[in-house]
Amino acid sequence: EVQLQASGGGLVQAGGSLILSCKVSGFTFADSSIGWFRQAPGKEREGVACFCTSDSRTYYADSVKGRFTISGDNALNTVFLQMNNLKSEDTAVYYCTAEGDPTRCSWGRWYELDFRGEGTQVTVSS
Repeated sequence: EVQLQASGGGLVQAGGSLILSCKVSGFTFADSSIGWFRQAPGKEREGVACFCTSDSRTYYADSVKGRFTISGDNALNTVFLQMNNLKSEDTAVYYCTAEGDPTRCSWGRWYELDFRGEGTQVTVSS
């Protein structure tokens, strides 16, 4: 059974930082794509970032470029999302996704990867 466990959300002031983690189990972590998307109340899902575990290639939404960094640790089967200079508009539930195709990140729409974990709430106060 594939499980994606997201953690690290919380309440932070604008300008602050958080690190989200997504631990993957029951899934071949190597040669895969691991993504993050978010959804705020009343808004559409928004792909945030994606990480290719085979070559560490990264992809970002324009709204987070320069502020968020996605990385992975194959030994831990975990992907991290470092979020800096957080803004109120970053407030949302963040979800991680996974698919066993290392090219999947390049297609975008990271909320449509095959597997999805439970979300973690990020709240940025202004």
